[in-house]
Amino acid sequence: MSRLAEFRQLEQKLAAQLAELEALKGSSELQKEIEFETRLRDLLAKYGFSLRDVINLLDPQSGRRASTPAVAEKAPRRARQLKQYKNPHNGEIIETKGGNHKLLKKWKAQYGADEVESWLA
Repeated sequence: MSRLAEFRQLEQKLAAQLAELEALKGSSELQKEIEFETRLRDLLAKYGFSLRDVINLLDPQSGRRASTPAVAEKAPRRARQLKQYKNPHNGEIIETKGGNHKLLKKWKAQYGADEVESWLA
């Protein structure tokens, strides 16, 4: 797409968004919400409270509920599978659940990782 076509497309999108913004500005519902928010913030400032304080007053369990589902949704990690490698050159066998085994690393350095992976029993 040429830069001019891209510019005109963005210009049209901007004009549409500006029209939508103007329509929202004239909305009586928006005016009511803005007035409510302004009055609420003034009232909170007058008494030295924050929105968090109001939420805790009205619903003390909200702080605990928000963090609990996130922890509950987290699935436990799957246990690593035990792998058994048998070196065909000397018949040595090692069992490991990860790739951080000292002898396995030595074999991979000596024979190559692809070769050693083919030794899985």
